[in-house]
Amino acid sequence: MTRSAKTDSCALLSAGEWPSFLDRWLERGWLRPVDLAMAWLCRQRMPEISPLVLVAATLVSHQAGQGHVWLDLAGMVADPSGVLGLPPEGEEASACPPEDLPANCLKGVDCAQWLAVLAVPGLVERATVDPASTTPLVLHGHHLYLRRFWVCEQEVWADLRHRLACVAAVPDPVQVRELLDALLPERTPRGPMADWQRMACALMLRTHFGVITGGPGTGKTTTVVRLLALLHRFAVGAQPDRPLRIALAAPTGKAAARLSESIRDELERMHASGKVGDPLLLQAIPRQVTTLHRLLGGQYYSRHFRHGPDLPLPLDVLIVDEASMLGLELMADLLRALPKTARLYLLGDKDQLASVEAGAVLGSLSARATRGHYTPATCDWLAATTGHRIEEPLIDPMGTALDQAVLMLRRNFRFSSDSGIGQLAAAIRDGQVAKAAEWLARPCVDLEWMAIQEDPDAWERRLVADTEGRSIVKATEQNLEWLTRQFGYRAYLEQMHVARPGLGADMQEVDAWAAAVLRARGGFQVLCALRQGPWGVEGLNERIARRLVAAGLLSSWQGWYPGRPVLVTRNDYALGLMNGDIGIALEIPTTTGAWVLRVAFPDRNSGEDRVRWLAPSRLAAVETVFALTVHKSQGSEFSQVMLVLPDTSNPLLTRELIYTGLTRARNRFVLAGAGAKSLLFDAIERRVQRAGQDGVQP
Repeated sequence: MTRSAKTDSCALLSAGEWPSFLDRWLERGWLRPVDLAMAWLCRQRMPEISPLVLVAATLVSHQAGQGHVWLDLAGMVADPSGVLGLPPEGEEASACPPEDLPANCLKGVDCAQWLAVLAVPGLVERATVDPASTTPLVLHGHHLYLRRFWVCEQEVWADLRHRLACVAAVPDPVQVRELLDALLPERTPRGPMADWQRMACALMLRTHFGVITGGPGTGKTTTVVRLLALLHRFAVGAQPDRPLRIALAAPTGKAAARLSESIRDELERMHASGKVGDPLLLQAIPRQVTTLHRLLGGQYYSRHFRHGPDLPLPLDVLIVDEASMLGLELMADLLRALPKTARLYLLGDKDQLASVEAGAVLGSLSARATRGHYTPATCDWLAATTGHRIEEPLIDPMGTALDQAVLMLRRNFRFSSDSGIGQLAAAIRDGQVAKAAEWLARPCVDLEWMAIQEDPDAWERRLVADTEGRSIVKATEQNLEWLTRQFGYRAYLEQMHVARPGLGADMQEVDAWAAAVLRARGGFQVLCALRQGPWGVEGLNERIARRLVAAGLLSSWQGWYPGRPVLVTRNDYALGLMNGDIGIALEIPTTTGAWVLRVAFPDRNSGEDRVRWLAPSRLAAVETVFALTVHKSQGSEFSQVMLVLPDTSNPLLTRELIYTGLTRARNRFVLAGAGAKSLLFDAIERRVQRAGQDGVQP
C-alpha cells in the first residue's frame, strides 16, 4: 500500500508512523522544535500512550506559537488546515506532498476519538482549577490547553471580575460636570452627536478597571490625560497629603515613546490654554511612559518578573496603551503585580491586529463595545456628568458589569468625512466590501490603488488616474518612479547626499542634518502582509535596495552602507534603544579629517534636532527596513504608507491586517496589489479567528 493510499484510513495513526510525520513537519518549518519537545515530554511520562495524544500535544504547542490560547479539537476535525494554518505563509499547498497535509493525515479521526484518547489522568486534566495538579495539558469541552495558558486565563478573568466588583467612591455628578467643562470643553455645540471623550472620562471614574477603545484620531490620548487630571483632583480632595501614584506603560518601546510624546504635547496644550488652574495638577501626570517589561522588572533569560504578588507595584493608577498588543501571559503577570485596590485602564484599537503572543485580551474585553450595552443606570450617570445621552440602540437593561466599563470613541478628529483613508478604514473595520471598493475607485488625494504586474521585478507599469478620474496603465521609468521619485524613499536619500555637512563641520550642524534625514525617512514606509515570499519583507527589502542602487541613490545593498534604514528588534536598555526604533546609517566627519559610518537614532529626550550616534558594531539586533511587516509597524505612524499585498490568497490576509496597515498612514495611503482586487475583498471578509478570544469573561 502506498503512503498516499494509507491516508484514507486510520492505519496511518500507528505509533510508528506519526513520529516520522511530525519530523517532516518540523523539517518543512511547519512546527517548531519546542512543539515536538511537548510531545516527547508526554511520551517520557507515559511511553505507551496513543499517538493521537502525542499529535494533540504537539499541535496545542503549535497553536500557542500562532497566538492561540487553545487547540480547537472540533474545528481541527472539520478543517484541519484552516485551524492549524498549515502549510504556512509563502508555501503553496499544491507544492506539498499530499500525505503530509493535515487534511489527509487526520482523515478519519473525529472529535469523539480525540476526547477518548485524551482521557489520560497523568497528562490531561479536565477543566478544574486544582493548584496541586501538574498535568501539562488541560481539557475544557473540546478545547485543549497548555496548562500555563489555562491557569493564566482563569487568573485574568477572576482578577478582572474582582476589580469590576470594587465600588469606587463615586463623586458628585455636578462636580464632575464642572471639572469636565474646564478640562475637556466641548468642541461643538451640544447636539445629536455625543461627546464620547467626556463620557469616557465620566465612565472610568466609576470603576477600578476600564477599557477605552477607538481608532487613530479618535482622541484616546486627550481622553486619558483628562481622566488622569480628574482622578488627581478627586484624590487630592480625599487625601491632600498623599499624591496619586500614577504610571503609564505600553507593550513595546516604540509604543511607549509615541505615547510619551503625545502626553507631553497634550500637557503643553493644557498649560497653554490657561484653563487648568492648578499647576500641581500638570506636574502630577507622568510625562514618561515605560514598557510593561521594564515596569514589571523583567529579567534576562527568564519568564519571571521582579514584581508580583510578594512585591506589588507601588501604584494607585496604571494606564496601558496599545493594549491590542497585550498577550494573555503578560496580562496575567501584570495583574499579579498590580495591587487589587489599584485602578487599571487599557487603551487601544480593538480592530487592530492582536498580540503576536498567545491571546487577544483587548479584543475579548471589547468584543461588545460597538453596540454599547449600557444599562439605564449607566446612561443616567453619563447624562448627569456630561450632559449627553446615550442613543437608544446602545442601551441594554441586561448589560454586564464589563459592558459598563468599556467605551468606544466613535468620532474621528483626524480624518474628514471625505477622507479616503478614514472612509476606507471604516469600511474595512465594518467588513463592508462594496463600500471599500467604492472608495478605492474614487480619485482621492490621500488614497490610491496600484496594480502590480505578476512578475515581481516588472515594476515599470503602475495604475494612475487621468484628469477625468478614469484608471489607465502608464509606463514609468525603470527606477521605480513610485518608490524613488514621486513619494517614496528618494526624499531622505537626496537629503542625505545633497545636504551632508563637509569635513570640519561641528556636531550641531551634523546633528541637524541627521535629524532632517530621519524626519524625511519617516515620511514614507512600505508595509508587507507577509514576511516570506517575493511579496514579503525578505523579498522586497533586497529588491528595493537593488533598485535604489541602480538609481544611484545607494552605494551598496549589502552589509552596512550609508542610507541603510534599520529597525531595532529587541529592547536594549544599555543603549537606550527600544524594539521598533528606526535609525539610519550615515557617514559623518570626524575631528581627524576622515569619514566614519555611524547609525543615527532620534534622541527623544533632547529636542527635535538632536540625535544619538552609535557604531554599527554595537547593534546586534537590527534588520533592514525598506519593507516592514504590518505586525512590526504597530505602535508606529508614517506620513505616507504603501501596503503591498501578495499575488495569491493567504490565511494571514485578514480584515485586521489590512485595517492595521491602513491606519499607520496619516496623510496618504497606497494599496499595491500584486494580484487581483478580489484578494483584497476576500481579506476584508476574513476575520482573525484567534482561539481564546471567546473564552470565559468577567
